[in-house]
Amino acid sequence: MGRSIVTLTSLAIMLAGSAGAARLAAQEPSWVEVKCARYKKAWSEALDRTKAKGLGREFLERHDAFLASGCTTKANVCPRSDEEMAVANMMVVAAMNAGTASTFPPFACSKD
Repeated sequence: MGRSIVTLTSLAIMLAGSAGAARLAAQEPSWVEVKCARYKKAWSEALDRTKAKGLGREFLERHDAFLASGCTTKANVCPRSDEEMAVANMMVVAAMNAGTASTFPPFACSKD
């Protein structure tokens, strides 16, 4: 009888520890989530600075889709105007300053 109480107590402690670890892991964002949060902040600041002047609808919509995906969709935001290129360059620098690679931002143009 004493042995089964010790076993049940040990099992309860292990389960409680596992649940606590799972809860902690669930609260800690992944590196992609951290990068995306930093990138979103930089994007918001870039839009505030530029007032989105010269940024086309397609550019903004594709970029919004990138952000909505958690920054995981394939790069398909093609800067076409001088203003779009300036913002894209600004975002590449901001992404690198935030600790992400220069390939993190979604800027790419298809060869069609």
